[in-house]
Amino acid sequence: MTQQPHDKFAKQFLEELLAPLGEVKVNKEVADAARFVDVLFSPAPQAQATNLGLLGRIALMNTALLEPFSNQPSRTEVRNCFLKLFTVIADAQRKANREDTTIPEDSLARLWIISPSLSKTLLADLEVKLDSDNWPSGLYFFQNCFRGAIVVVNELPVTEETLWFRLLGRGAVQRQAVSELVALPRESRLRKNVLEIVYRWRISVMTQTELTQDDQELIMNLTQAYEEARTAAVQEGVQQGQRQVVENLLRFRFGEVDEELSKVVDSLLQLSAEEFTPMCLQLSREELLARFSH
Repeated sequence: MTQQPHDKFAKQFLEELLAPLGEVKVNKEVADAARFVDVLFSPAPQAQATNLGLLGRIALMNTALLEPFSNQPSRTEVRNCFLKLFTVIADAQRKANREDTTIPEDSLARLWIISPSLSKTLLADLEVKLDSDNWPSGLYFFQNCFRGAIVVVNELPVTEETLWFRLLGRGAVQRQAVSELVALPRESRLRKNVLEIVYRWRISVMTQTELTQDDQELIMNLTQAYEEARTAAVQEGVQQGQRQVVENLLRFRFGEVDEELSKVVDSLLQLSAEEFTPMCLQLSREELLARFSH
């Protein structure tokens, strides 16, 4: 099945963020004319999402259908999203009937349509409403029995809680979110993993001969993240190369890099090649251990 660049990026992005919390199925086929849910997520028992903010809160409520759009969805696309939701709910209810159990209403799957923006006309037609007492601005809910909501990205508050949704926005909203992503602590696992997704996605997209205006905008918006990821990849490659050099020098001198010698490698890597090379070749094993093992 052909995937557009934004579609592929959004699915990989959401899969990466949600995978530690439970089961993620990308392009999940459901019955009734072989409809595909963009991302179907089922939370694992006892899962926690302390770093995912609003996305984590939504994901851990119950089974979630996440349908990201690169542009405002049409009325037909909204209806198609609900067809997928109703099919998933019907499947769950049939399974419960076979097992002679019941599914509480609050445990049924929910639909979350993610749109970069939404016109006042469509908002009025859909008759969705805010829930300011329980949710931030930008989340519009359908009537309770429909178990669905639209996340309007450009209306979300600019906070850490909404970062992962704002990365799926457009224009200035997405560029601001990318800046926040890059500014996260370098030791952040999510930062590193998302930057790697951006890096791989950018490389794959640049091999395509025909790009739409939306694709080109996404490339521009993710440029800062791509450059950061590329720099990190180069640095990691240099560090790995230097480690290999140090270990090879130690093997040349002492035959192997055992557990004791491996403890001095990190310390030697803090030095320049001009400094660590003569030390590896001239100092004895005992001198290296005495100087660097601690």
